[in-house]
Amino acid sequence: MEALKQGADALFILLGGIMVLAMHAGFAFLELGTVRKKNQVNALVKILVDFSVSTVVYFVVGYSVAYGTDFFIGAEQLAAKNGYELVKFFFLLTFAAAIPAIISGGIAERAKFWPQLIATACIVGFIYPFFEGIAWNQHFGVQAWIKAFTGDEFHDFAGSVVVHAVGGWIALPAVILLGARYNRYRKDGQVSAHPPSSIPFLALGAWILIVGWFGFNVMSAQTLDKISGLVAVNSLMAMVGGTLTALLLGKNDPGFVHNGPLAGLVAVCAGSDLMHPFGALAVGAVAGALFVVMFTLTQNKWKIDDVLGVWALHGLCGTWGGIAAGIFGAQSLGGLGGVNVTAQLIGTAMGVAWAVLGGIVVYGLLKLTIGLKLSPEEEYEGADLTVHKISATPDREVSW
Repeated sequence: MEALKQGADALFILLGGIMVLAMHAGFAFLELGTVRKKNQVNALVKILVDFSVSTVVYFVVGYSVAYGTDFFIGAEQLAAKNGYELVKFFFLLTFAAAIPAIISGGIAERAKFWPQLIATACIVGFIYPFFEGIAWNQHFGVQAWIKAFTGDEFHDFAGSVVVHAVGGWIALPAVILLGARYNRYRKDGQVSAHPPSSIPFLALGAWILIVGWFGFNVMSAQTLDKISGLVAVNSLMAMVGGTLTALLLGKNDPGFVHNGPLAGLVAVCAGSDLMHPFGALAVGAVAGALFVVMFTLTQNKWKIDDVLGVWALHGLCGTWGGIAAGIFGAQSLGGLGGVNVTAQLIGTAMGVAWAVLGGIVVYGLLKLTIGLKLSPEEEYEGADLTVHKISATPDREVSW
């Protein structure tokens, strides 16, 4: 029976890892559909290469930083218990690799290729797993202190704060340090529109992310005996809540409609195992509204050129999700309890502060040393031709 349980757990978390791995295709196509045609190849290449760099760095360094487990042992030991620890690494790697995938959308269309890979190595190797270890592995006694102070630990079941808020808040200083795209904000105060290159690809990316998210959330149980149908239904309700409010506030804009469900799913991650489905619906609805309002303010009023709105979508909605877990997870609002707003505020604030600091240090040093941004000429030409020497579609077909 023990062998059967070990095998079932390994299969369970492996399937979760595969579903979240598929989400990286979603990140790729969401960015591909949002950027202009001259940057589509770059969007696809960045996500795949960022994931590859993340894998190596997290395997060698990051996983050990977060969990104190390294893989510098024999294959016989690694294969023990059906290799569950290895499969768990695979699952948690897909979370870690989401951080550079999130950042990629914010700095799209004008960032140099190699500096971003260096940033990915620093973020996945240390910045992300450092806070991951605090939130999910009791590092430095922080969770014990929060519990002693507030009565409950900081609760983040599937990463509203640990993954999404951290990724979004790292992206904010990266976007600001990088600067806006060429001619995006004109000297006369006008905002130059850069419409999405492909709504179908944008929608495809959103749908891949939506489907994969049920692995992201449900499989965060990590063992089969802890699986919860409540997590699945809460994820569903938050998704539709975010979609409907984004539809209404976004005035039928397809970009908002397809990012709305993602906003809801980002927000529900933290408390998806605690909330009542009606609470999850409310959390998703607020997140959808938050994304539409803050994306519009960021782009048009504050003139922060966050191409995919990753600070609003992941940073702010993830922050809301961390706090919302303490509100809607309470028994007084139909939740399971064991969480409180004060603990959630402390843990969320710590994640945000660490992410902002990490983003400033990593991208600030890169800007001072090797630079972050393509030249105006390279940006005008497009990252596809500048970096990869090929466009997404040929200008003409070769005839024989």
